[in-house]
Amino acid sequence: MKKLIFGIFVSLLLTSQVFAESTSDIRVDVLAKSSYSWDNSLLTEFTKGTPEITILRIFIPPGAVLPMHKHPVINAGVMINGELTVFTEDKKTLHLKAGDAIIEVVNKWHYGKNEGNKTAEIIIFYASTTDMPITLKK
Repeated sequence: MKKLIFGIFVSLLLTSQVFAESTSDIRVDVLAKSSYSWDNSLLTEFTKGTPEITILRIFIPPGAVLPMHKHPVINAGVMINGELTVFTEDKKTLHLKAGDAIIEVVNKWHYGKNEGNKTAEIIIFYASTTDMPITLKK
């Protein structure tokens, strides 16, 4: 799995460099890169199995509260619109606004709440295997 993901990133990097040499309008911004989640916990190692990438676009209306849940897999995302506050069971808090990137906590109970006045929109990428769920509800 590590080799597959590394290969994808190298391919994307090389592709962007090829385009950058031929087109001056291409720009690459690193939104997040870390071995740690937003609460400063070391990310878990990848499991063996058939790799599976899931990409979700999630819309959370104003005032909505997500149920307490956890992710047994590494995931990261970017807030597209609105705001979202994430709370962990151990009282850590993260406030996201449009444009912010997040490397989500793994195997920690947490929930999100839209405390803003417009729909929060976030795109999340999950790196998993075909036999693992991406989210577990409490």
